[in-house]
Order: sequence, then C-alpha cells, then structure tokens
Amino acid sequence: MDQEVAIFFTFEGLNLIHKEANKQLPMPEGKEHFADGFTKAKVPGIPELLAMAQEMNVNFIGCQMTMDVMGLEKEAFVDGIEVGGAVTFLEFAKYADVTLTF
Repeated sequence: MDQEVAIFFTFEGLNLIHKEANKQLPMPEGKEHFADGFTKAKVPGIPELLAMAQEMNVNFIGCQMTMDVMGLEKEAFVDGIEVGGAVTFLEFAKYADVTLTF
C-alpha cells in the first residue's frame, strides 16, 4: 500500500523476530484447530512472513528493555532489526495516520 510501517516487538512478541524461536512457535492454547486451516490455505510461516515484510521495507523494532530483562542480544534476532525503547517507536507513531495495537 506504499505506506511506511514500523512494528514494535516486546515480551512474547520478540519470539516472532527471534531467529530460532519463530520457527517453532506453538499455536495458542485453544486455537490448535486452526493449524490445519493455515496449512490448507497455504498461509506462509512466520519466517516467510517476516522476509516478505522486510522486502517491503517494514521496520522491526525490538524492545531494548525487554531484551535486557530476558538476557537477549541483537544477534539472536533476524537481520535488520532496530533495537530501542518505546520512545523509539513513539517517535515514529506520533506522526502515523493509523496505529494498531494487539
């Protein structure tokens, strides 16, 4: 859609951009029945979705505080992430036309 996009990852969300964890994420409890649907619909896995997003220049920001608390280094994450605090993301978000939180 030709929009500038940034995603801020914190706590469990960091697993999505972690080089190893994102390959083996379990389906959330109570949602296991969706696994077959994802397969049948040929929905790409997390690593593939990340690669697609990076090709579209989506900016990934890993929460520095959470990484420190969890003892994680930038090298554990997919290449090209930015590391910063919530203020780093807020600098981007304060001018955004649309923000989503979940």
